[in-house]
Amino acid sequence: MKKIIIISIILVSSIIISILLFNEFRGNNELYTENDISMVARTKDKSFQIYKDGRFETTFLKGVNMGSAIPGTFPGELAITKEMYLEWFGLIQEMNADVIRVYTTMMPHFYEALYEFNETVKKPLYIMQGVWLNEESIKDINDAYALNGQLQTDLINDGKDLVDIIHGNASLEAQVGFASGEYTYDVSKYVIGWIIGVEWSPNFVLNTNINNPTMSNFQGSYLQTTEEASPFEAFLAAVGNEIIDYEVEQYQFMRPLSFVNWPTTDHLTHPNEPDDMEDLVGVNMNHINKTPAYTAGYFASFHIYPYYPEFMNYSTIYRDYIDHRGELNAYQGYLKDLIDNLDMPVIVAEFGVPASRGKTHEDINQGFNQGFLSETEQGEIVSHMFEDIYVSDYAGAMVFTWQDEWFKRTWNTMDFDLPHRRPFWSNIQTNEQYFGLLAFDPGQEERIRYVDGDLSDWEEDTPVYQDDDLEIYTAYDERYMYIHIKSDTINLLDNQLLIPMSTIDNQGNDNIRNTDITFSHDADFYIHIQGRDYAEVFVDAYYDKFYYLYHETLELLEKNPSYTNKNTGIFNSIYQALSAELHLPETNTIIPFMKHNTGLLTHGNGHPMDETYNSLSDYYMTSHSVEIQIPWLMLNITDPSTKMRLADLYANDWFTSESVNQIFIGASIIENGQANYIEMTSDTWNSWERPTYHIRLKESYYIIKDTFSTYDD
Repeated sequence: MKKIIIISIILVSSIIISILLFNEFRGNNELYTENDISMVARTKDKSFQIYKDGRFETTFLKGVNMGSAIPGTFPGELAITKEMYLEWFGLIQEMNADVIRVYTTMMPHFYEALYEFNETVKKPLYIMQGVWLNEESIKDINDAYALNGQLQTDLINDGKDLVDIIHGNASLEAQVGFASGEYTYDVSKYVIGWIIGVEWSPNFVLNTNINNPTMSNFQGSYLQTTEEASPFEAFLAAVGNEIIDYEVEQYQFMRPLSFVNWPTTDHLTHPNEPDDMEDLVGVNMNHINKTPAYTAGYFASFHIYPYYPEFMNYSTIYRDYIDHRGELNAYQGYLKDLIDNLDMPVIVAEFGVPASRGKTHEDINQGFNQGFLSETEQGEIVSHMFEDIYVSDYAGAMVFTWQDEWFKRTWNTMDFDLPHRRPFWSNIQTNEQYFGLLAFDPGQEERIRYVDGDLSDWEEDTPVYQDDDLEIYTAYDERYMYIHIKSDTINLLDNQLLIPMSTIDNQGNDNIRNTDITFSHDADFYIHIQGRDYAEVFVDAYYDKFYYLYHETLELLEKNPSYTNKNTGIFNSIYQALSAELHLPETNTIIPFMKHNTGLLTHGNGHPMDETYNSLSDYYMTSHSVEIQIPWLMLNITDPSTKMRLADLYANDWFTSESVNQIFIGASIIENGQANYIEMTSDTWNSWERPTYHIRLKESYYIIKDTFSTYDD
């Protein structure tokens, strides 16, 4: 009996010892450990691998980027709550995503929420942790080695702080605009990689290289540069090596690492790029290599969009590329060219298109435009691009972005609003605010009005104007001015409707030139509607901000002296600039100035719960009513929350804002051959300090959810 017991003890002990030895070499179900260094992920050849169930699995990373702002706040306020994160993590996992990429240090409750969420699910969400470098500092210093390496030191210190943070061992003092607090939750097993830096300015890279010609060599314990490396590439290698070394020394842990890059500073040559800055200098990821000691591995991260830089449109190689579908596909053409010229795994760390009304750039090859896309189009295009990335042998793709960002600006609208008030209203004309899959819609639970033909949300309202034939109603929220025109006596579909409006005093037109139409109050805008097939907003030529900026001030387009006079009766279409005139050097081609008529209105159902919903809908018309939603910026309102408008364009040196106390509005049926005098009445709205909003998953969310589900590894 004793022998049996002894044998049993020996067998059990042997099993335990074997397990311990196995775990020492192979890790447990969550971590792989070798030579006393633990890992949760690694790279192999051109693939990314995550340690799951006792082995490394090659995984195509399906991810989404996440910002740090909500309406009414700037990113530096880090106002997202733990409860929001927990809710969002659930929605992201339901979308079949594996990874969330964050750009910088988050508040402690972000990591707490991640830990708690992953403890309750079978399949964890992983994090790609960014290490941010202040872009204002980059602009001011413009040299990675200047001021005794201040930028390098800042980046390394932030990286080391983040190492401590993800291991639950950090305390950051409060600083305005930065995360702070006690970090006590160890989430290191959920952080699968570092993505260091920002989209590098070509001037910054070039200036670093010119000023520091002897700094091109770096040989670290984990990263090193090749003989062909530039001083800027050596700067990156040094930063990355310090972060890896710190985590190994302090926590016996390492994870894959990469640096942000984008087509502007890729190492490829683009001979048909019209802007010298976009092909000025390259950052070659091949010039940074991992040493044998860096077993977690090194990968490349690129932000790649289909419409920018211009070579994405005009490359003679990319535009003729035939994809796996047998279709012309410039986007996949670039993807293949890039990955064929890189020696490590590559992740597209940002890609996407915005579901915005405003438009900033066109993809002339496939229509994957920067703006003026519906939520459905957004989902379909992102899914198309995701497939392009997947079949091009990349290691992962991360959609930009999870939530809409009201604080953002865009180059073709940024001069027309107040920067310090951007987060407090929803500027649907600024495409950068609408890349999200999750929308922040005005209103605590729903919007105050929807253009959908259901007039029940207007029933309690009193008309601001009425006569024998028409009644005018208005409403306002953080995104739109709403107008409802009602008639019990006239079939509006069979007639033309004209709605004059005024937002600024002491200017405007008292008539429409070459017509018999006159107004009781000088009008700055009017809306012309001809049934469901045509509607457009026009602006007084004198108050036309597009004309003032691109014709008069920048002199990129021909001038018309009559537009600089008041009360000419001239109204212009409302445009957004897309690009200046371009000269394509390889083909010696001139591309004229490109613009988009943003004043054209789209008919359709604007209610998200309706099966015919179109997020680009501007108006909905029936026989006896029309509902219209007009973006604030289209009316030259620079901040509706504090009731500010563009002042007289020609009375100031640049765009200036001033208070607006009231607007005037009228409406009339326009009959051919008949003189028309349109009465206008005053109206106003209430200002607000903090916006109201509620979250809504866009149509694109559900489309991408289906797409991600078909690419499970």
